Amino acid sequence: MQVTETLNEGLKRGYAITITAAEIEAKVNEKLAEAQPEVEMKGFRKGKVPMALLKKQFGPRIMGEVMQESVDGAMSKHFEDSGDRPAMQPEVKMTNEDWKEGDDVNVEMSYEKLPEIPEVDLSTITLDKLVVKSDDAAVDEALGNLAETAQDFKDRKKGSKAKDGDQVVMDFVGKVDGEAFEGGSAEDYPLVLGSNSFIPGFEDQLVGVKEGEEKAVTVSFPDDYQAENLAGKEAVFDCTIKAVKEPKAGEINDEMAKKFGAEDLAALKTQIAERLEAEYAGAARAVMKRGLLDALDKAVSFDLPPSLVDAEAGQIAHQLWHEENPDVEGHDHPDVTPTDEHKTLAERRVRLGLLLAELGQKAEVEVTDAEMSQAVMNQARQYPGQERQFFEFVQQNPQMQQQLRAPLFEDKVVDFVFDQATVTEKEISKDELQKAVEALEDE
Repeated sequence: MQVTETLNEGLKRGYAITITAAEIEAKVNEKLAEAQPEVEMKGFRKGKVPMALLKKQFGPRIMGEVMQESVDGAMSKHFEDSGDRPAMQPEVKMTNEDWKEGDDVNVEMSYEKLPEIPEVDLSTITLDKLVVKSDDAAVDEALGNLAETAQDFKDRKKGSKAKDGDQVVMDFVGKVDGEAFEGGSAEDYPLVLGSNSFIPGFEDQLVGVKEGEEKAVTVSFPDDYQAENLAGKEAVFDCTIKAVKEPKAGEINDEMAKKFGAEDLAALKTQIAERLEAEYAGAARAVMKRGLLDALDKAVSFDLPPSLVDAEAGQIAHQLWHEENPDVEGHDHPDVTPTDEHKTLAERRVRLGLLLAELGQKAEVEVTDAEMSQAVMNQARQYPGQERQFFEFVQQNPQMQQQLRAPLFEDKVVDFVFDQATVTEKEISKDELQKAVEALEDE
């Protein structure tokens, strides 16, 4: 076997690989000899089939296997000897397409190698760790928000007109073409105006009704309504208003606390304080991580594989296009051409991705099976009732496994770098933290 370099330009590499006919024939004969003792063929005892007959019967198939194994072996040996790591799957093609048995096999292989990553003295990186304490005001604000969600309704003064946000208690009968339809009637039904829980236009017509009033509400069912017998048809609902109630925030007391699973109000306040501090810590970590990535980006410079940059730029452009065109769910749309801005962002992402991968490898950072299982479980919760199918999908899909593993690995490497860097705690207010997070989103 001969390997000749044909291209060495930046990170691009090209090689011509020649596997001689003699090598191929020797490996074919070796495989046939290994198989001969187990081969049975009509007219011959087991293991006594002549080699010439074996070669005629099985030679072409084994020849294909040998050629593939030889090319794979040549590639593996090349990467082992050279130490190169391809950025993406190498391109391999056979150049003598008119090959016939007895000819050498000529193959061209090209790829972009991953660059050498320079060393970074992580102790020279300085970072601020933002710290926010959950004060009484923040806890009280969160309690107030909970009270709003635990709202009740109380009767309005007799004769009051219903407003948007009020609850109307009513009996109603729905009719199409003068005939009541199944599922279109109810008694003592509590409807919050503005909740959009009924057919579009229904609740709007009840704004201004009073207790004791009778109101005919005329609406049209949507064309795509789930009940085909009603889809697109006009209906009249005869409504009898039995009560008009205004919203009333829940009282902040032990009873409200129990509705949210706490023993009493004091326990609920403790839970809220802990949740707020966890939220603050998560937001502060995001700010600190951005500071770290900015510092690393400035600390290193090396050549980037063009194929990785182009692929990342294309992905960024495609993602942003869908964000700007949310109505287009599929990918049947015109090609999206990356801009210089997309390419600049792609270069940063590729550079930092390669650097973090190198740091993680040298620090022997690994994602454990338990961490991976937890990530799969978290993702599976997005598909209620289909958790098992999702687990099986992940098990059978290496690309999906990598998508789940990559952010776990990155976060563990980031935590490792945090430990090596010089970190100073800086106590700030909740509003200041909010501004810092908003600044991340604006960049």
